[in-house]
Amino acid sequence: MANEQNLVRGDDAHKLTAEEASKGGKKSAEVRRQKRDLKRAMEILLEKEFKGKGGETLTGAEAIAMKQMEKALKGDARAFELVRDTAGQKPIDKIVMAEVDQSVIDEVEAMVLGE
Repeated sequence: MANEQNLVRGDDAHKLTAEEASKGGKKSAEVRRQKRDLKRAMEILLEKEFKGKGGETLTGAEAIAMKQMEKALKGDARAFELVRDTAGQKPIDKIVMAEVDQSVIDEVEAMVLGE
């Protein structure tokens, strides 16, 4: 749980001193830089080429995909979901919209309700 004594609420925000506001801005910028640098490092590693067990060359992304596939084939449900979702086969992504007459909706509703 957060230490609520240190929280600055809406109307109290204007009570920050210039020094306090400056410290917050500097810390925020530092955190943004760290996130940006981590993202760049991960992009480089995903594109970097690695040697596979059989001597083949794989990018970092391909090597990760291969490992996840191996885990999925061994029965790891989370790995399966990651592989499936990454391949664009996530069930929620398959929603189809269609225009239907109200009479059809009423008929289906009557069937479901047993009327």
